[in-house]
Amino acid sequence: MRPNRTRTLPLLLGLALASPFSTIHARQASAGTITLPPVEVLGQDAAAVYYEGAGSGATRTDTPLREVPQAVRIVPRQVLDDVGATRLDDTLDYVSGIARQSDFGGLWDNFAIRGLAGHEETGLGFLLNGFAGNRGFNAPRDTANVERIEFLKGPAAALYGSSEPGGTVNIVTKKPRFTSAHSAEAYAGSYDLYRVAVDSTGPLSQQLAYRINAAAETRGSFRDKVDSERRLFAPALTWRAGSDTLVNYEAEYLQQKAPLDRGVIAANGEVGTVSRKRFLGEPNDGDVTVENLTHQLTLEHLLSEAWRTRFGVAYKTGSLEGYSTEARPTLVGTSLWRQRRYRDYESDDLDVQAELIGSFRTGTVEHELLTGVEAYRFALDQFMLRVNGTAGEPYAIDIHDPVYGQTPPALLPNTDTSETQRNAAWFIQDQIGLAPRWKLLAGLRVDRFDQRIENHRNGTVRKQDHAAHSPRLGLTFLATERVSVYVGTGRSFRPNAGVDRFGAAFDPETGRADEAGIKFESADGRFGAGAAVFDIRKKNVLTRDPADGSFSVAAGEVRSRGLELDAAGQVGEHWRVSASFAWIDAEVARDNDPSLEGKPLANVPRTSASALVVREVPLAGGGRFGLGGGLSYVGERAGDARDSFELPAYTTAKLLAFWRVGERLRLSLDVDNLFDREYYASAYDRWWVTPGTPRTITLGMQAKF
Repeated sequence: MRPNRTRTLPLLLGLALASPFSTIHARQASAGTITLPPVEVLGQDAAAVYYEGAGSGATRTDTPLREVPQAVRIVPRQVLDDVGATRLDDTLDYVSGIARQSDFGGLWDNFAIRGLAGHEETGLGFLLNGFAGNRGFNAPRDTANVERIEFLKGPAAALYGSSEPGGTVNIVTKKPRFTSAHSAEAYAGSYDLYRVAVDSTGPLSQQLAYRINAAAETRGSFRDKVDSERRLFAPALTWRAGSDTLVNYEAEYLQQKAPLDRGVIAANGEVGTVSRKRFLGEPNDGDVTVENLTHQLTLEHLLSEAWRTRFGVAYKTGSLEGYSTEARPTLVGTSLWRQRRYRDYESDDLDVQAELIGSFRTGTVEHELLTGVEAYRFALDQFMLRVNGTAGEPYAIDIHDPVYGQTPPALLPNTDTSETQRNAAWFIQDQIGLAPRWKLLAGLRVDRFDQRIENHRNGTVRKQDHAAHSPRLGLTFLATERVSVYVGTGRSFRPNAGVDRFGAAFDPETGRADEAGIKFESADGRFGAGAAVFDIRKKNVLTRDPADGSFSVAAGEVRSRGLELDAAGQVGEHWRVSASFAWIDAEVARDNDPSLEGKPLANVPRTSASALVVREVPLAGGGRFGLGGGLSYVGERAGDARDSFELPAYTTAKLLAFWRVGERLRLSLDVDNLFDREYYASAYDRWWVTPGTPRTITLGMQAKF
């Protein structure tokens, strides 16, 4: 076991360097003045926002979404409050084209957008206020300090670099306000769920405001021997350094403790043969602890009425440490062989960004120009001890009648590596008003990255460096004041980890995505809908080396194409709705193993859909009452890359109700999986299958003071 290292926050955090799009959402209210928009602390204001028509993630500017040539679904705070979402995973059912992937025993978030997932061990990359949010190992995202979640469909590499061509997610956190407001929340629910959260914001002076979000949670589980704890503390400061300068600092500490729970197995290739409650690990292993500490410092400065700059720096550390016992692919009768591991992973990530934004005209043509630079350094140390069950010492457990407490086998050296990634990039984007109804978007990002991996066990060092060009082009036609039509295309890249049988680094994955769609926005801006069709092809996917099956080559291709529909917003005075549908055909297009060609991508359903309806009405004696429900459908999915077994389709129902007792108190009830449907959410292979949660009931109280 390695001793813990002490990390020191770099002095660079003392500098005011850039946010990609300082999510303070500063607006230029008048020439040379920055103001902050008001916001309700609990996110449950009278507007009941289910639809937002502008977001900064898609273009790094505040362009109206109806002018953006790509599909974007923003999930506002009101949706999170209505459905009782405490984690990012709780929102995935309400956005089209999102498919859950294996989440490493519940230790982090993992999902695919438009059928394409990220790295199999760390999941799809996403953004936190425009900075890379989950390089390395990260606990599942808590929503206590989240203002909204932006699902950006299609390639994001032209703005953000390394990413999947299916899309990415930008999580926008709550910001300090210069009006005092405070809230506290408490929840209790099935399987010994207890959670408290606080949110406090206000001025410290005329120029300085603060915000503090904190949450603590203990949670049991329908799974035997599986309990978890979470802690979140997120302080923030906003400083009005002048009428034309705004500085924002945010910190976040997130810790999760839970056993590594790989779920159940699909015995003989069939799910449902093992109880969904059965824990196949070893309780005496204790918890795996994941900790993340994040700092973000941003500055926005107005140069003139037309031009502004943004600077920022983000620094993040992460660690994952603990023992685990996991299924090994051998089942003799009802006796499952197991492996045991000890992991000690540490990472630190430093990201610096700077950009210039301005508008100008060339004749009758309007331009909104964005250009900037970005550089990051990411370091990851991985240390693991491991022993596999063997015929002589299987370390086995009966899948139907487990007996825990066996003497664990001695662990052996397995992995001891240090990896360093460095990246420098320049990007440019021009949003061009060709005519009152025609909008052209053109962008390009150039990345230069290098990677160094040192194997401390054998003393070898592997290096690679690559350059990547990620262009983007889109055209939008504003057919009416409410309807727009668009087409777009873009390219992406993502580095491949590891080396081939000759010790050489792999070429990075490259992707191309083409998309066309239509968008609608109501006259009052409170309801929006969109439809999109897309075709994506990704190359240089790692596949088995035909000369030596223990190595890989970057020669595979996958393809995804489909149709998505999303609608959300306020309907009439009392109704708010959200609905989605997706049809996705995602498959292996080329592989060195011919038997894999044409196979569907794991965990990606051909069809999926959701609907959520909430009615809120005033009560005669004062206050308001809300009642709603929803359905989520997920179609059949391949359980692994070889499609050797199937995860059945399922539909779950949700019931929600709340009572606003005056202006300061709200009581809530959430019932998830109302009809207690047994289902399986995802799988890595038939030895690691994640069962869905049975019916749960949660009571909550939210108070303002």
